[in-house]
Amino acid sequence: MAASYKKLFKLLIDREMKSKELAAKAGISPATLAKMKKDGATVSSDVLVKICTALDCTVDEIMEIVPGEAK
Repeated sequence: MAASYKKLFKLLIDREMKSKELAAKAGISPATLAKMKKDGATVSSDVLVKICTALDCTVDEIMEIVPGEAK
């Protein structure tokens, strides 16, 4: 199983927010968001909580688990 963050980047588009803005608001590095653009990227639950807090959303609104091998 692997994580996909396509929902996160679609949400950013819908909210007309840039990744750099989210990084600043969530207190995470822009490199972390760049890493998340690759399906299967592993990030800590702390990062997911910071993103959800910044966007006022739940984890299932920003990611999904997809079948396949973990990277």
